[in-house]
Amino acid sequence: MSFARVRALAVVGGLVLAAIIFVTVALVKDHQSSPAEAQGCSKDAVMANITLPEEQDVKINVYNATDKPGLASEMKNEFSNRKFKVLKSGNDPVKKPVTKVAQLRYGPKSVGAAWLLRAYFLNEADPQFDIKRTDDVVDVVMGTAFKQLATTTEVHQALAQLGSPVLPPGTCSA
Repeated sequence: MSFARVRALAVVGGLVLAAIIFVTVALVKDHQSSPAEAQGCSKDAVMANITLPEEQDVKINVYNATDKPGLASEMKNEFSNRKFKVLKSGNDPVKKPVTKVAQLRYGPKSVGAAWLLRAYFLNEADPQFDIKRTDDVVDVVMGTAFKQLATTTEVHQALAQLGSPVLPPGTCSA
């Protein structure tokens, strides 16, 4: 074996040894935690459910805040066909105008469900979080800019853009 070959093997062996040491040190010193744990929980924080549910596990009320008659009933059927549990439908009981595509009203128990529903409106729905709300139902209020719900493919793309559900202020992961 020539001296050049021995020198090349020594250099490659040294690089492999350095790489092994570097990887070992990086794995031993890695102390990352999940985003929800990193925030910590204050004593007065409300526990929130940020788990992204399946459609059949989401309870919603569908309300119409537009002047288009029958929109709530039509959307009740659309959401039912997509396996959501629709509890109520009708005109918006709050009676405030919604100029966006939709408004999602929800509490700490339905943060993940509201996150999923945002994807059905291509992330253009206006989320309205109420920390005092105690039920696990999301109110879907149809607005004047609404055209149609997203397709399955569009929902998956919108969820990918949204990423994981984010804890609202004043809450902590349940």
